[in-house]
Amino acid sequence: MWPTREEAYKLLKKYTKNRNLIKHALAVEAAMRAYAPRFDGDVEKWGIVGLIHDFEYDRYPDEHPAKGTEILRELEMPAELIRGVQAHAPYLTGVTPETPLEKAIYAVDELTGLIVAVALVRPTRSIYDVEVSSVEKKWGSSAFAAGVKREDIEEGAEMLGVPLPEHIGIVLAAMQGIADALGLAGKKS
Repeated sequence: MWPTREEAYKLLKKYTKNRNLIKHALAVEAAMRAYAPRFDGDVEKWGIVGLIHDFEYDRYPDEHPAKGTEILRELEMPAELIRGVQAHAPYLTGVTPETPLEKAIYAVDELTGLIVAVALVRPTRSIYDVEVSSVEKKWGSSAFAAGVKREDIEEGAEMLGVPLPEHIGIVLAAMQGIADALGLAGKKS
């Protein structure tokens, strides 16, 4: 049986203490919720996959995501949820994204990090000041947010059949919708 959003959040908080990792989980959740209707997906299920995709990373970084898969199986989580979590890192799990949900988690995971990085270099540190063109300008600079796997983002968008600028726009808008939770609403005056 699928966990509720509250149960998924408790699972995340049980294993993750790092505030930035929690914010990342919230960003991916928002992006997944934004994508679900586009593919006739269940918004709650897609959001939950986004919320818990890295739930055990803080505690088991060297065993991620295998340890997460093990924990989710022990908790008797549905196979669809487990595959969704595994699909965000096919190079580690061997699970190639096949369903729209799996393709979406793969496509949005790295992009959320790039968008956060773009927001943090704005003078206001506000995601509201980020536009698709802002992200595109930083895209080609391999030194900027060097850890972001741009090829994963491109491949994921292609899998979804969504042009890259549109993909960036969907994820950016989803993240702007939770700017306060992400700590990216801007500097307080």
